Amino acid sequence: MKQSSKTALCGIIAAISVALMFLVSIIPFLTYALPALTGAFVILITIEIDKKWAFLTYAVTSVLSLLLVPNKEVAMLFASFFGYYPILKAVFESKLPRVLEYIVKVALFNATMVLSYIVMIKFMGISFDDVYELGKFAVPILLILGTATFLMYDLALTRLIRDYLIKWQKQFRKLFK
Repeated sequence: MKQSSKTALCGIIAAISVALMFLVSIIPFLTYALPALTGAFVILITIEIDKKWAFLTYAVTSVLSLLLVPNKEVAMLFASFFGYYPILKAVFESKLPRVLEYIVKVALFNATMVLSYIVMIKFMGISFDDVYELGKFAVPILLILGTATFLMYDLALTRLIRDYLIKWQKQFRKLFK
């Protein structure tokens, strides 16, 4: 792929990702789904170009989202985890034994989610008062449910990558010849 094609593809992916995150202003219940979906676009860059370009696309999308997207929680979720996770997923799956891979993935997810919500509460003025009304077990329950959801997301990404490699990669590469 030519340098100009790489730049164009990364720019298009970044623009689509930021535009999708704007949708949360219209459809608020997609607060968690859209950062996860936009993170999946980084897979395309990781497969078709390389991890360096994927990281640059993630960085550009993160900065633009944090500056432009009105819902800062969505932008923060993308910047703090969902944007770079597909890049790390490729590294973890190629270098770690399966059990250690999942331990590292789950630990990374939980640590990142806790830290990002602490940052959002302390510095971004996002309130989570409803959580505390659920009692002292609310945070552990949310972490358990979040971890289960993350594992389903990881499996969905794996299947999406497989399907892309089997069904769509040839057609995609024809676009850039």
